[in-house]
Amino acid sequence: MTASRQRPTTKASAAPDWARRPANLARAVTDELVGRIVRGEHPSGSSLPPEPALCETFSVSRTVIREAMKVLQEKGLVQVRQGAGTQVTPPSMWNVLDELVLGAIVTEDETLAVLDDLVVTRRLLESDMAQVAARTADEATVAALREVVDLMDELVGDPIAYREQDRIFHDRIMQASGNRIARGVVRALESQVYHTARYTGRNDRELCTASNQGHRRICERIAAKDAAGAGEAMFNHITEAWVVRRADAGDPTRLER
Repeated sequence: MTASRQRPTTKASAAPDWARRPANLARAVTDELVGRIVRGEHPSGSSLPPEPALCETFSVSRTVIREAMKVLQEKGLVQVRQGAGTQVTPPSMWNVLDELVLGAIVTEDETLAVLDDLVVTRRLLESDMAQVAARTADEATVAALREVVDLMDELVGDPIAYREQDRIFHDRIMQASGNRIARGVVRALESQVYHTARYTGRNDRELCTASNQGHRRICERIAAKDAAGAGEAMFNHITEAWVVRRADAGDPTRLER
């Protein structure tokens, strides 16, 4: 995920390749530094270049750099230590639920291990919510789920429209569970990667058709008040759909349980 074995560097990197000067300089500097830290250009344990060097690199004022440093601290990527400057923290301290951090990590992760972990987390939470939904869902909820599944059967040739209904299907189940915390975590994770090619992978008609068979199994188990069956159906659906989308990239053993 990062090139943590590189020797620490304190010199400023090359100026960013901005097509034009950004309107929000602090945000642009923060984005650039997040990417450089995740890529290992500033390895864990090293110090970022001093303030004057960063001002020169980015052609910005000290105020902009200080604002960017504050945001990096909030994201857990750096610590400011008296007499030691601004040091890059180890990945274990990074806020991986942060949009910029997670986005940069996913971009740099050639093995897809981070997305595998995201899928495992989603699978765990949604399987539990499906079990609860099977115990608590009323007839109106079941009817709404069946309606979405039927609609998705008609949309298998339109991947974009299909994906939107897919999102609605899963969200209805999460809402039916009443677990706002778990739903919030899943929605936060997915929102960071929902439109990335690495996460969406294949989206052809065949994949959509197979995916909706999984949705229908989940729906049937919820309608039957089969909590264990609903949880298992959700677990298998999320796993199988991701294995197909990720294709042969990296080693999928992190998905095994």
